[in-house]
Amino acid sequence: MDAPFAGKLLLIVLGKMERLNSKLHRAGVSRLFVIATFVLTAVAPLLQAREKDKLSYGEGLIVNVPFTEAEVEQVVRDVAENGIIRGTKEYNKDEYVGGAKPADSSHAFPPWTEGGKVFYKVRLQALDPRNFKDAGDVGTLAVRYVLQPQGDKNTVLRIDAVFVEDFRHTVHASNGSVEGSEYKDIKDHLDSIEVMKQQTAEAEKERLLQPPRKRAQPTNGGSERVAAPPAAPAPAEVAAAPTPAGVATAGHTHEMQTSNPTPPAGSVVQSAAGNSVSGQDVPSPSAPGEVAPGVTLEQHVQDLRRQVERLVKSPGAPLKSAPFHSASTLSALTTGTEVLILISTPYWYGVETRDGQHGWVFRDSMESLP
Repeated sequence: MDAPFAGKLLLIVLGKMERLNSKLHRAGVSRLFVIATFVLTAVAPLLQAREKDKLSYGEGLIVNVPFTEAEVEQVVRDVAENGIIRGTKEYNKDEYVGGAKPADSSHAFPPWTEGGKVFYKVRLQALDPRNFKDAGDVGTLAVRYVLQPQGDKNTVLRIDAVFVEDFRHTVHASNGSVEGSEYKDIKDHLDSIEVMKQQTAEAEKERLLQPPRKRAQPTNGGSERVAAPPAAPAPAEVAAAPTPAGVATAGHTHEMQTSNPTPPAGSVVQSAAGNSVSGQDVPSPSAPGEVAPGVTLEQHVQDLRRQVERLVKSPGAPLKSAPFHSASTLSALTTGTEVLILISTPYWYGVETRDGQHGWVFRDSMESLP
């Protein structure tokens, strides 16, 4: 509130008090009573606002998520190991605090005695992190995640964040920004798992409903061709694609794998050039074999490849068995390795390698074809 406005408000209040005092004086009510009444009326909202401000810090976050404890635990482990604490920042640097590490315990919190599984993410030597009450020094920034099963299909997740000064050891509570941002990261991962489950189920259902495909027969020249419909032979056959997928070399067909979390390969676009393309993001022609005017079949297939293939960026990337940093590593992909995109999530790609190996690669480790 600026000074001119406050001054006008004060004059209005004093004027009303004077008029009310005159009326009450004639009625036998003392001036002291009038003053006391106005003071209590003015102070009460300030006390309530102060109490509200006090309660807004240190409440943490408790939410019941509709996932099993094992699923939530895997995601929380991954978030605890991502090296980032969201919802705060040091001075005016990045929109998060980096350099955090997972931990089994932290002196920033008292020992947890209420059961469940507990995980910590700690950032030492954090400099004046934002969104902590009265914080303004160097200290330890810590986040605690507590998982407690709620039946067979639900899990109660509790997240708390504090900042502890190194010199005075003063504990500063969070205003909820860190807890909310960390939960959003966890929820995005859990939503990706749910999407993968649905895609896997839909792909398996689609596979069971489709009639068996005719195998490609070799010609006299030794090359392979794709069997076309008898009524109208076409250079490309497009099948419905329930999940994102990609391109394979001649004679190399991507088969459906239904085990979770290994991603399904989806359906296939087969061309007379011997390539097969599949993917939710691949635009299908309006009619079988139709190619845009002025575009050759080879150019069309190359455009499709750019949409569904990626290259591993330097210095390489691990191929994971699940979309988590803590998942086991199936193999190490070298720089420039071409992979097929089968499933796309906000943080991971479900891929297939040239030798038919399926797994997961972090999105930031991939780049598009030149």
